[in-house]
Amino acid sequence: MRTPRSRRAFGSPLPKPYVLVVAAVLAVFGLWAASGAAPAAATPTQATAGARPDFRLPFACGETWQLQTYQGHAPDDKKLDMYRVGGQTLGASVVASAAGTVTELFEPGGLEINHGGGWFSVYLHMDRIDVRLGQQVSSGAPLGRLGLVGTTSAHLHYEQLYDTNGDNNGETDEMVHPVLQGTEYRLSPSGPFPQVTSTNACGGNPAPERFWVDTFADAPGYAAVDCVGDTSPRCAVQGKLLKGTNYVLCKKPGDEVRVGNSYNHWWLLTDLDQVVPGGSGRAYVSAYYLQRWGNDEAKDNEGRDIRLC
Repeated sequence: MRTPRSRRAFGSPLPKPYVLVVAAVLAVFGLWAASGAAPAAATPTQATAGARPDFRLPFACGETWQLQTYQGHAPDDKKLDMYRVGGQTLGASVVASAAGTVTELFEPGGLEINHGGGWFSVYLHMDRIDVRLGQQVSSGAPLGRLGLVGTTSAHLHYEQLYDTNGDNNGETDEMVHPVLQGTEYRLSPSGPFPQVTSTNACGGNPAPERFWVDTFADAPGYAAVDCVGDTSPRCAVQGKLLKGTNYVLCKKPGDEVRVGNSYNHWWLLTDLDQVVPGGSGRAYVSAYYLQRWGNDEAKDNEGRDIRLC
């Protein structure tokens, strides 16, 4: 939870006798708005809604992160906690989710970016911040490193805010449901917790939903990636991916599959062509069966690295 920000008063009110004297003087010149009335306090104007920035996941292109919340996040459905999938959360680099200006640094290990048009984003729990106040950043620009500042479990706390009162500041009560890569998230502490792959600063070529690959032989599919030599029911063959051109969704490191000098530790999540009775149609096959690539490589037919699951 973000530390509340302090507000500095711009001066104390004048004692009432002085107010009356000032009122009398102003009345002589016709400047007092109403007899005996105090001047109206200035209030921020209602903000004109600006276009929401193209917010992306605040991590490098191709990285996959799980979005979570918990009971008491306050509000549970607007604040996001992000955990790395297929990699280390602790020490991961945090990047700007959209272009803007760094307008605030605060504890615990946090910063705020003003994206213009009334939009702000907030990032917490970094043990190193690599930007300074007033610095302009582009989408995907490094902001800092995830640590254990203000938390015992490494993760990025992330918020989006819209300045509804027009005071050019993003406050906790102006938090909105975050939209990342075109999807709005309203999470519940009971789940489900989606896994999202970053398209931030991907050079206009975000990772595809499916990666097309050629396989040189029929490949057995398993529910897990650590089933080599395991004959337990957990590692029963789920079905078969037939030889030819197929799509896969992502890759995950696991047990080595080796035949002679050829080997691979990557496993590819895909939808099987043939499923055994009671099996799962979505399962892992070894990247050993990829026709176009060598040892420990997991790329699609266009040479792109298949993203992590």
